[in-house]
Amino acid sequence: MSEKSIIFKHALTVLVGQLAVVSFGVADTVIAGRYDPQALAILSVSAAIYITVYVALLGIVQALLPIFAELHGAKNHAQLGVVFRQSLYLWMGLTLLGGVLLLSPQFLLQWTGVPIHLQAQSTTYLSILALALPPALFFRLFSSLSQSLGKPKLVTAIQLMALLLKIPLSIALTFGFSSWPAMGLTGCALATVIVNFSMMAIALWLLKNNGTYSACAIWQPLEKPNTKQLLSMCRLGLPNGLSVTVEVTSFTLMALFISRLGDTAAASHQVATNMAALLYMFPLSFSIAISARISYWKGAAQFEQMKQAMRIGFQITMVVAFCLSSLLWLFHEPLANLYSKDGAVAKMAAQLLILIGFYHLVDALQTLCFFVLRSFKVTLAPAFVYSFVLWGVGLAGGFQLAYHGIGPFPAMASAAAFWLMSIFGLVLVAVSLMWLIRYHMKQLTPPVNAI
Repeated sequence: MSEKSIIFKHALTVLVGQLAVVSFGVADTVIAGRYDPQALAILSVSAAIYITVYVALLGIVQALLPIFAELHGAKNHAQLGVVFRQSLYLWMGLTLLGGVLLLSPQFLLQWTGVPIHLQAQSTTYLSILALALPPALFFRLFSSLSQSLGKPKLVTAIQLMALLLKIPLSIALTFGFSSWPAMGLTGCALATVIVNFSMMAIALWLLKNNGTYSACAIWQPLEKPNTKQLLSMCRLGLPNGLSVTVEVTSFTLMALFISRLGDTAAASHQVATNMAALLYMFPLSFSIAISARISYWKGAAQFEQMKQAMRIGFQITMVVAFCLSSLLWLFHEPLANLYSKDGAVAKMAAQLLILIGFYHLVDALQTLCFFVLRSFKVTLAPAFVYSFVLWGVGLAGGFQLAYHGIGPFPAMASAAAFWLMSIFGLVLVAVSLMWLIRYHMKQLTPPVNAI
């Protein structure tokens, strides 16, 4: 099988699973929008905070994929099992940290000026989702292991089954069924908790009984914490987690600042954010597959194959991104109407979706660059780039343009201001990361020509 076929097969399998996962959020957004427009505004605020915490911790877990993949490429499966067991200590620490953050969002809600009538219900929603965090992070750890072994189908199968459970369960708990009362937005949160624990249970069963993982001897007695290994994971994972945190907090703070503009603006922004997240699954899936192949060939010391995988990855990712953006430009109005029955929300969301098409093109490029650098175990420099550009240019620039104006451009008082500055910020990020890739390619031995 050719390198392109392997990447396509892996990426498309991952994509199906990722789309299933992001459909959790899509389903909750549609259900909340149909239940009550204010529920959609509450979801916009609370989902932004939950996603910030979850994705920041997820970034640390996902940084383990290159470590697993290199050990797989070197055929050192016994050590891979040891490293996986050590990663469980990391998982426990991250779970504790995430739980504390989700149970204490009051300062952030007040600092960003979220309207009082949204704060109490957002706090309740987040307290329930705190229960969903431990199984969600464990499943991502299981997913990183499976991706590194080139076996994404098991992960995807679980994610699809979870989606089939999530949608009817969310509808039933939100609107009520039979003698069960309607729970509103709380029902969506409880459905997420139930589904995440179900996914974790299946993952544990597979690690115990599926032959894919037998060579790694996962179920050996848990060793004592290995400080050297854990520090190595942290050196790679923490900057990676910081980069992801910066990117996601840009969305979080954007949502919280936009909430000042009213429920209609917050709800339309939630639709735009949801679509951006949905489209992001495509470059993310290809980046996961490409990063696994790069790390595999790097572990096997096959540098020409590594270079080929990288080139194929850039070609595929950008062609797919252009096609998706084109579809969004063509169908932005029907998509906005699908999300909300409120005419004002749908109209504003349709305008934002046009910007999301441009946003996605640049987002796809910088996502792949980020994953390639992570395969080279370069995470600190990207973290600085993300911090300076996304916070300094994208978020701060968006706030300035929305509420005060920039130079000759007057204040827009619109969510579009934040998206315009985010697009500009991502252009700067993509250019910077491309330069870093060229630089680190030249440092490889034997030398590899820059892409």
